[in-house]
Amino acid sequence: MKRLLSVGFLILLTSLRAFSGGAERTTPPSKIFRDHVEPHWFADAHGETNLFWYRVELPQGRREFLLVDATSGQRRPAFDSARLAKVLREKTEQPVEAERLPVESPKFDPAIKTLTFSAVGKNWQLDLETYALAPAPTNAATEGRMTSARTPRPSLNTGAETEIIFENRLTEAVEIFWSDPDGRRVSYGSLPAGESRVQHTFAGHVWVVCSSGGNVLAVFEAEPNSRTALVDGTGNSEPRRRDGAARRRMLGAQSPDGKWEAALHGDNLFLREIKTGLEHSLTSDANPTNTYARGSETPAPEVYWSPDSSHLVALRRQPGAQRRVYLVESSPTDQLQPRLQSYPYLKPGDAVPMLKPHLFDVAAKKEIPVDDALFANPWAISDVRWDADSARFTFLFNQRGHQALRILSVDSQSGQVQPVVNEESKTFIDYSGKSFTEYLDHTGEIIWMSERDGWNHLYLYDAKTGAVKNQITKGEWVVRRVDRVDREQRQLWFQAGGIRPGQDPYLVHFCRINFDGSGLTILTEGNGTHAVQFSPNRRLLIDTWSRADAPPVSELRRADNGKLVCQLEAADASEVSAKGWQFPEPFVAKGRDGVTDIYGVIWR
Repeated sequence: MKRLLSVGFLILLTSLRAFSGGAERTTPPSKIFRDHVEPHWFADAHGETNLFWYRVELPQGRREFLLVDATSGQRRPAFDSARLAKVLREKTEQPVEAERLPVESPKFDPAIKTLTFSAVGKNWQLDLETYALAPAPTNAATEGRMTSARTPRPSLNTGAETEIIFENRLTEAVEIFWSDPDGRRVSYGSLPAGESRVQHTFAGHVWVVCSSGGNVLAVFEAEPNSRTALVDGTGNSEPRRRDGAARRRMLGAQSPDGKWEAALHGDNLFLREIKTGLEHSLTSDANPTNTYARGSETPAPEVYWSPDSSHLVALRRQPGAQRRVYLVESSPTDQLQPRLQSYPYLKPGDAVPMLKPHLFDVAAKKEIPVDDALFANPWAISDVRWDADSARFTFLFNQRGHQALRILSVDSQSGQVQPVVNEESKTFIDYSGKSFTEYLDHTGEIIWMSERDGWNHLYLYDAKTGAVKNQITKGEWVVRRVDRVDREQRQLWFQAGGIRPGQDPYLVHFCRINFDGSGLTILTEGNGTHAVQFSPNRRLLIDTWSRADAPPVSELRRADNGKLVCQLEAADASEVSAKGWQFPEPFVAKGRDGVTDIYGVIWR
C-alpha cells in the first residue's frame, strides 16, 4: 500500500477538518450563508416525489424560499414574497417584510396551487394564483404534529438548524425549557394559553414543556423538518416501563416451540419444561467467576435457541480484573476542597471480561463439547446466529490484541468448529473503524470488509464454504463506509476515499457497485468532501461538498449515474472575507523518503 500520511499528521488533519452539512467545516469568525440545503420533498400531480422546497438564511435576518422541480431541474422562488408580505400585513396588522417573511412549515399541494403555513402565531392557507389568504382548515393546521413523551432527557445530538412551533391549547400558560447536554433545564419563557410560538433550535435538541406548577406536560425532540409541538395534555407516546416479570420474559430464554425455557440457579444453567415446571440441570460447575448469568443487574442467561428448538447456545462469562485509575478534581463546582475521582480502566495484561459459547442438546439434556482452539483468547464474542435449518450456528470472534477476527461456525451435532472468515494481521485489525459484515441469508452469502490487499475493500463470501466468491471493490483507494445494502438489486452504496484521481485522498465521495464487482459508479464529482441526501424514492440526491479552503456547494444529481441536474446553492463567504478571515490552505509535500505524499492544512 502506498503510504499517504503519518499517523501524527492524520490526527492533526482530522482535527482541522470540518466544514458544513457533513462536509468539511471550518470555524470562521462570522456566518457563511447559502451553505446547505434542507429539502422538503412532496409529490407532484402524478404522485411522483420529484418536487421539493427549501429555505436559505441570508445576512441581516433575510431569507428566501425556493421551489425545485427535480425532473426538469427548474429552480425558482417558491412564491411571490412581496405579494405574500402584503396580504399578511393586511390580515395581521403586523409589520411583515418581504425579505423577512415569518413563514414556517410551508406545505404545497401537488399542483402547487395552494400553500398552507404558520405565521404570526396562526395557521394560514394561501391561493398561489390569486394570493387570497384565509385561516387554514383544521386538518391542514394539525399536519406535521410531533409526538410527545413525558420523561425529560438531555440533548445528546445536534443536527441541522430547524424550528419547533409550540402551540398551547391548554387554558393556562406553560413554560418552555431547553434540556441541555447535562440534562439541566434552561428556561425560554412562558407561552400563554391559546398562543403559538416559533422556536429556533437544532435537530436532536430536547425541549420540555411544564405547567406553572413545574409538572412536566410533554417532551419534544426537534426533527430536521419544522414540526408543530401541540401542548394539549395528551399525546404521551412513551411506552410504559415493564415490570420485573415482563423484563425477565423479554430477556429470557424460551424456545421457539414454546416447550422449554432456559433458567438459572445461582450461576448454573437449567432447562425447564414450561408445561410441567420440571427442571433439568445442564451444568453444575459454574461459579461467580465463571457464570452463565449476564450480570447482577440482569440475572438471566444469554441464550440463543436453534430454530427447531433442538439445541441452544449459552454464553458463559468470566469477569475481568477490577482496576481503577484515579485523578484529582482540583476545583469542584460544589465545594472548595479538591475531590478524588476514579474510573475503571484495565491495563495491558489485566484479565478482560471473557465470553465463550457453550452448546447444549435439549433432548439429551447435556452439553456438546466445543473446542475453543480458534477462539481461545477472546476480546469479544458477538453476533451469535443460527442457520435456518438448525444445522449450525456462527459467531464473530475478536481476538485480544486484535490480530485475528473470525466468523466461526459450530456444527450443532458434533460441536466441530470451522472458520467461515479468517482475518489475520501481524500488526492490527481495525475492528471498529474499518469493519463491516452483512449476512445475506436468502442467498447464503456474507459481505465482509478487509484491508488484506493493503487497501480497505469489500469481499463477497460463500457463507457455507467460507470461499471468497469475488472481491467486490478493488483499487488504490479505500472504502470508508457502507451506507446501504440493496439485496434485490444486489448493489452496495458506499463512501470512498482516494477514488477520484488528482484529489486529496482524504476527501470522501459517494459510490455504488454491484455485488459481483461490476458497475462501479461514482455519484459525486466536486473536489471536496461530500455529504448526500437522497429523495424519498432514491432517484435523486442532493450533494453538498466543500474543502477546508472552499465553502460548500450544493448540487442536485441523479442517483442512477451521478449526472448533474442543476446547482442549487454556492455558499456566500463574502461577509467573513470582508472581516479579514483567511481560509486554511491545503498542501501536499513529499515525506522524508521522497515518495510518501503528506497531506495537510496550513492555518495563517
